[in-house]
Formats: sequence, structure tokens, C-alpha cells
Amino acid sequence: MRPIATCLIATSLVVISPLSAEDTPQYDLVIRDGRVLDGAGNPWTEADVAIADGRIVKVGIVTGQGRQELDATGRYVAPGFIDMLDQSGSALLRDGSAANKLQMGVTTLIAGEGGTAVPAHDLSAYFSQLEAQGIAVNFGTYYSATQARVVAMGDTAGTPTPDQFAQMEREVTAAMRAGAFGISTALIYPPATFHSADDLARLASIPAQCGGIYATHMRDESSELIAAIEEAISIGERSGAQVEIFHIKAAFAPLWGQLMPQAIATIEQARARGVDVAANIYPYRAGGTGLSPTVPTHVFEGGREAAHEKLRDPAVRAVLKQELLAGPQPDWSNLVHASGGWDNVVLANAYDPAMERFEGQSFAAIGAALGRDPADVAWDTLLNALPERASALYFMMHQDDIDLAMRQPWVSIGTDAAAAITPVDSEPQGMTHPRSYGTFPRILADYVRDRGVLTLPDAIRKMTSLPALRMGLEDRGLLRPGMRADVVVFDASQIQDRATFAQSRVQSTGVDHVIVNGSLALYNGELTPARAGMVLRHTCEFTFEPK
Repeated sequence: MRPIATCLIATSLVVISPLSAEDTPQYDLVIRDGRVLDGAGNPWTEADVAIADGRIVKVGIVTGQGRQELDATGRYVAPGFIDMLDQSGSALLRDGSAANKLQMGVTTLIAGEGGTAVPAHDLSAYFSQLEAQGIAVNFGTYYSATQARVVAMGDTAGTPTPDQFAQMEREVTAAMRAGAFGISTALIYPPATFHSADDLARLASIPAQCGGIYATHMRDESSELIAAIEEAISIGERSGAQVEIFHIKAAFAPLWGQLMPQAIATIEQARARGVDVAANIYPYRAGGTGLSPTVPTHVFEGGREAAHEKLRDPAVRAVLKQELLAGPQPDWSNLVHASGGWDNVVLANAYDPAMERFEGQSFAAIGAALGRDPADVAWDTLLNALPERASALYFMMHQDDIDLAMRQPWVSIGTDAAAAITPVDSEPQGMTHPRSYGTFPRILADYVRDRGVLTLPDAIRKMTSLPALRMGLEDRGLLRPGMRADVVVFDASQIQDRATFAQSRVQSTGVDHVIVNGSLALYNGELTPARAGMVLRHTCEFTFEPK
């Protein structure tokens, strides 16, 4: 185990006793008298946990001593949490501390909804760079099918030629060989929108050959949710790949209470016939993304730069405003309509000093204050922020639908957020989504302790063994001898998310200690200098070579 920072001193939660020569410690770390939740969904049992050489060596009564010992009396001891929808691919290059993740009890990140931080053929070098720099958490990633498409044919609409598709296959194969866990899509965003289901099934057949995953932010999470789920399931059936649905939601105010039961039934039917499909979720009513989903998809058919030029044309805008009012349309998730109008779309980060005073207000309110159409305000904000990505919060889910999805045994947890860059002053200004700082504590506080939507053992299972099983992480997700020592110690009575939509960068409370691969990464709620995280590579060997 790496040395703990010299600033760590004994407190009421820690016993660090000097040892005589004959009392040579048997373990690097022993966690004493905690309520151990093994991660498999079993009730807690009072036990000690002994760790040596980065692995758990005993759970039960531990008579030997550790170099360091933590007194976890009254606390719960669980496997480290696994974030199934992380966005830290670029952030970890800048800062490997992942402070906001550790403070939530997260020890493993699975990124890649929008792709990898580097091209497929640079992925091995990127992984090596992360390892050389040091990261405080474990990290794995998907590779985006859209990255492959852009390499082969740019960001415009169209069907790939045979040569272009062969290039896409080569990119996906290179990423899988480097250690990607599968391919991802985010089909509401151009140019990902222009993928056909046929092409995605063919691309997904590549990771399918070695147990890889097709992970998707589906084509629609609103009025056409069921059709989008059916498309994702079909891609899995045709390719043989596992299917992971990102941040499952029924994001359509007119059909709250109706779409989510249908969505669950559709997935259950697929699972009953043998399709390996599951989903992850975050515990908030609002989604957070850029402003491009407020623009009809067809505007982007000629590429992003051409779309931005169109958006500057008042005549084009007049037509687009009518399309906004018309509601759902084929191949476009109209998130304004899905949210119930501009009253429920809130400016989060404008990347524009002139608009900073409006951050946290709805576009309807901003439009009223400026005497302008909210659509014009949104589109001007989008354009003025370039090359940055102005963002908004879309309040488009109902709590009852979230609770129903959360209860499903195949639903795990993801933040849909990146690791913070510390110090906070070096991060972009403006709002972020509170899920960045509160997701996992929020589930334990609100969904378990306060409202009883989940039991504590099942919530921990959703955060640990379920995602580990989905990702093929055979030595993580459970507190059992031989497993990697990723561990969180928390106080269930005190754990609380404190980040809100108004104050979004506020650290949660109640997570006492976090151990990553046997090293204390968070001690008494404070970060240590440890960088014991590992890059997780999916093993993929092919017996063919793409043309």
C-alpha cells in the first residue's frame, strides 16, 4: 500500500498504533467493526475487512493487525461505487484527482458516451499517459461509433460507401484492440443522428465478438421512447452485443406516467427472450446538455459549420420556430416540447459574459426580460459561445417515473458527469448539473433513507456488483477475498447530497473513507495524494482483419 499523506493523523475513527518488532502487521489495512454490505444485495453483517497488496484478503473476524486500521463502528462498509455513465475522458488528463467522484464514494468510472478523448489509433498511448500521470480512480471507456463515422466521412448526413464503412470498421477494431469496452452512440446529437440502425448493428458486431457492449444514448427519450428502445434492442439482437441504455428516462411531459411502464415492459420482454439489455439512471428530474437539441436535426445535414451559418439567418429561424411549436418530429428529439416549453429550459452555462447574469433562469424568463423570443435567445447563446458548448437544464422527467425505473433490478447508476478539475477556479464558470457532486449520496439519502424507494442492500448492489458484472470486471464490485480492494466507508444517517440546481458545486457529506486498489484516496472526507487508480482495459482479440 502506498504511504498515507503525512497530514493524516489519528482521530476517533482511526487507530494507528505503534508496533513492536514481534507485532509485524499481517495486513496493509484493516477496517474494524463495520456493517459490511458485500455488494451482492445481502443484508449487512458486522465484520472486519483486511486488505493486503491491493486486494481484500479476509472478511470476518480479523485477529491480525494492519499497518493502518480504521474503526468503522456504526458505519457501513461497501464495495467502491461504479459510475456507469461518466464523462471524464478529457478531464482526467488535466487532473487525475477526481475529487467530486471520490467524495461521492465512486472508485471506478466508465466513460465514453460521447467517445474517447483521442482517436482510436491513439487510444493505447492515451491509456499509458493516464497511468503515467496517475489517476485516483479506476477508468474504462467506450469508443464512439460516431468518431469512426467522422473519420471516414466527416460530420455530414449520408450513407457511407463500402470503402467508408470499411474505414469505420477499422477504427472500431483498433479501439477494441486497445481496450475499449464496446461502442457507444448518442443518437440525438448530429452527426450521430445520421447513423442507420443497419450500420450500427454491423459495427456493434465487432465488439460482440469478444463480449463487448453496444451502449447508447438512444435516438429519442421523449415521445418516441418505445421505438428508440426497440431500435437499441434490435441492434443488440442482430449484432450479438450486450445493450446498455444510458440514463433511461421518460422525458416527455405530455405522457408522464405512461411511457415509463411501457419502456420497462419492452425491456423485460427482450430480456425474457434472451437479449442482454440493461440500463443506468441518474436520480434527478432534469437532464443537462447543450443547446443544439433545440435545433431541428435537418439543419445539421450539411455539417456543423453550415448549420451555424443557417442559424444566423432570420428567415431560417422563422421556419425553425414553427417546427419547435409543432412538437415531435421524425429524427429530432424536440427537448423544448418534451420539457413542456421554454419555461422548463434553464440556462446553465452561457460562456458569454453578457449572459452570465441570466444563468439559472429559464429561457422564457430571459426572453421576457430582454423583450425577445426565447428561441432567439437560445440560438444566439449557442452561437456566441462557440467554440465552447453553451448548456442548459431541461426539466422533463416526473419523479414517479424515475422511482419506477430506479426499482428495476437491471438498472444501475451513472452520473453523466465529468471529474471536477481542482481547484474549482480552473473549471468553466457558470452552473453545472448537481449530479456532478450528488448522484450517489442522493440515492442513499433520498431514495433509500428518506423515501424508501430502494432498500440499502439493493441500492449498493446497483452501485457495485451489478455494474461490475455488466462490464466484465470480475475482480471488482464485491467485498470478498481475492477481489480488488475498492471500498467505501459511509455513515448512512449522515450521508447527504448538498448540490442543488442553484448551488451545483457543493460537496456531499457522509462519505468518510474511500479506498482504491488498497490505498486510501479519501480519508475522513479529505483527499489524499494517492493515485492508485488503474486504467481498465477490455480484452478483445479478433480472428479477422477488417478490409
